[in-house]
Amino acid sequence: MFEVFSLIVAVSAFLSYLNHKTLKLPPTIGVMVLSIVVSMVIGSLQVIKEDWFHLACNLVLQIDFRTLLFDFLLSFLLFAGSIHVNLSNLLKERKPVIIFATFGVVTSTAIIGSVVFFTANWVGIPLTFIECLVFGSLISPTDPVAVLSLLQKANVDKKLEIKIIGESLFNDGVGIVVFLTLLALAGGSGHGDHEEEITTLGVAKNFLVEAGGGILLGIILGYIGVFFLKSIKDEPRIEVHITLGIVMAGYALASFIGVSGALAIVITGIIIGNRLAKDDMPDELKRNLNVFWGTLDEVLNAILFVLIGIEILVLGFEVKYMALSLLAIPIVLIARFISVSLGNAMLSSKHKSERNELVVLTWVGLRGGISIALALTLSENSNREPILFMTYVIVVFSIIVQGLSIESLVKKITNQGSIKEISKPKKIVT
Repeated sequence: MFEVFSLIVAVSAFLSYLNHKTLKLPPTIGVMVLSIVVSMVIGSLQVIKEDWFHLACNLVLQIDFRTLLFDFLLSFLLFAGSIHVNLSNLLKERKPVIIFATFGVVTSTAIIGSVVFFTANWVGIPLTFIECLVFGSLISPTDPVAVLSLLQKANVDKKLEIKIIGESLFNDGVGIVVFLTLLALAGGSGHGDHEEEITTLGVAKNFLVEAGGGILLGIILGYIGVFFLKSIKDEPRIEVHITLGIVMAGYALASFIGVSGALAIVITGIIIGNRLAKDDMPDELKRNLNVFWGTLDEVLNAILFVLIGIEILVLGFEVKYMALSLLAIPIVLIARFISVSLGNAMLSSKHKSERNELVVLTWVGLRGGISIALALTLSENSNREPILFMTYVIVVFSIIVQGLSIESLVKKITNQGSIKEISKPKKIVT
């Protein structure tokens, strides 16, 4: 596994260089495009040099995508993104963030699951209704990694930006709870009274324990981090080390006690980031943290999007899978628009978004590695292949097509004129 991961790191570094020198696309998009091209070239070896093709496939199969993302990459990426979130702005927009991250995910899951059920059976893929709902739950949450890495270049209105970022950071926790609940039902867990417990009390308990426990742990970790950072202001390198230790130990602790590690790290990052933004914190500490977490964010993003790109090698291709996937793209987008519109209707006039902003909210709802990782957890006994294929196609479309057009869409819809390109992550320094 170490040798394969080392190879992935080397490949991601080379593709990042190649994109910078040739394609000049946003780093995450460029790396993923090039990795898909590499995968297609490797796929052609099946005709030319079949043993090389099988060797490449075996290497990809050795990568435990879900474990690598959830147990390693995700905590660092979430912290690196959340330390730049302005807490006061987030609190001002807490109502839309909460509604979009909860009601929006559940509504989108129901719409996608229902429409995909009829569509799948129409094209000849016998997915059950509960399996379609499982697909809806894993594809509904927007991916914070994809959103944060691609939103930097779009000069979005600050109120709208905090809604987008806040939702993407928090809705994956809700989506995972819904996914696991539906997955238990799809596996035939529970009958009679037990099934009722799964659908009502079980959901409530899971949500309270996972989400509430994760938020509480994040608050505790955040203030522990702030305490240590304030006590040794003259040692920036040690302070960087402290943030690294808090992220790793905090995420492991969350997993051990059974709460949402993602939510815990997001809350930790927001608390620490906002404390660091204060004027009494040394500039050298802010610079060191910006450089360290900014570099780590870019490197791990490149690795993640290379992993997404090469997953194409292990997909089982069938024409009807592709037909369903292409039909699923507009279904997911329409469901996203309906869910954010219904959520928006529940808000007071102070927090409501205009119709053009709802279009932006819909289009920037990018899907990424989290959706693929959840799809990979499905049992081989289920209709895993068509669901995984749909997920992959939607993720690729989301990141490449939606990601590349976010800036121009924002410019056109909000009439902002020339949008200033931001090539570096936002700084902690205010």
